[in-house]
Amino acid sequence: LSLQQDVIAGFLYAILILAVFHPFVDLIDNFNLTYKYAPLIIIMREVQEQLAGLRIAGRCVPSQEPAYLLDIAASGAAQPGGSRLVAVSCSGESLRLYDGETLHFLREYRGQPGAPSGVRFAHSCDSLVFSARSRGAVSCWDVRSASQEPVLLFTGYPSNVFSSFDVSCSDLIVCAGTEKVEKDTFLVFWDARGVTDCAGATKEPLGVYSESHNDDITKICFHPLEPNLVASGSTDGLVNVFDINKDNEDDALISTCNSDSSVSSLGWSGQGYKQVYCTTHDEGFCWWDTAQLDTEEAITLLHVLDARESVCAENHGLHYLVGGLYHEKAAKLFLLGGSNTGNIQLISCGTQGLSLLGTLRGGHSATVRSFCWSPTDESLLTGGEDAQLLLWKPGAVERSLTKKASLKISSSVQKRVRVHNTSLKSRKK
Repeated sequence: LSLQQDVIAGFLYAILILAVFHPFVDLIDNFNLTYKYAPLIIIMREVQEQLAGLRIAGRCVPSQEPAYLLDIAASGAAQPGGSRLVAVSCSGESLRLYDGETLHFLREYRGQPGAPSGVRFAHSCDSLVFSARSRGAVSCWDVRSASQEPVLLFTGYPSNVFSSFDVSCSDLIVCAGTEKVEKDTFLVFWDARGVTDCAGATKEPLGVYSESHNDDITKICFHPLEPNLVASGSTDGLVNVFDINKDNEDDALISTCNSDSSVSSLGWSGQGYKQVYCTTHDEGFCWWDTAQLDTEEAITLLHVLDARESVCAENHGLHYLVGGLYHEKAAKLFLLGGSNTGNIQLISCGTQGLSLLGTLRGGHSATVRSFCWSPTDESLLTGGEDAQLLLWKPGAVERSLTKKASLKISSSVQKRVRVHNTSLKSRKK
């Protein structure tokens, strides 16, 4: 009798639940079918779950000469008979090449002397890799060649000390930013065409911009889709956007945005990549919409003075920001931050503020200095001051879970955090 009573009670309870919630089923279905942002909301939730579910899929074997991993770039496609390539700019004045799937070390390049200031693969030719050095040159290597010598050297002017660089999405232009020498700070441009036809050759600059910044240019970032647009960030606090198709620097300057601090990283985001964002050396974050330049709307989407105070990380574990990534599928901007013990914080950006998405643990044992996001396979590469290169993938399982002890190494490159200069005000909206 007791069993029969339980069955009847369960049946009646199911009917009650159905009667209460049935009206809401149609509402949910109608929302998914009619609300134009419903698919995006669903995709965004899936992407956020994927990012929060990133796990270590691979870990490189540290070299005999440990170094800070300062910048990471990945080729857009796999090489014939293999996987994609990963290039890492290291503090020991070297450029290291790895297999993108196994993280096996392949080879090392040493270009011009001086502190490294970034690494990039060509967009249309995955065998060409560029790296800039502080002592006035950008080197280009062809990874198919057995030679250790660059196939092309982009030389600057005698006084140039390069602190940043980038390659346009069409691979036609290379641009490098300089440190301030006396009263001069330059954006230097070169014609990058015909690289493979100029083995061992050098190229001199096409020209320079010299009026728009008054301190070290820390970041250069070309637009992902429009090769004529380039953004620059500086320790003077300014983020400038240029259209290099224009005849002179004054006409080329489209917008000037003031972060009120020294710019540490820079990027594009939003539909059509009409938005520009930056992080600062004192862990601030700024986000602007350049599509509003010719309207009465404010272009500032968000300005956070200190992300460490804005983001509620567990045990106050957010110590710094590394940079940002725009996820096209989710149409969402994310930031990567970290702790001094190697944990990585994933931060979601919205016009209402920043929020912690998740924390990646068990990887690095020291400050994370660089990362590279791959939208193709939803993977993340990270490098740090512990000399480790890690590959993260959703739901991955690492074969060896041994966390490398923190390496107490001295780096030849120390990022300078300088008091920002606010004397140069924004000249345009």
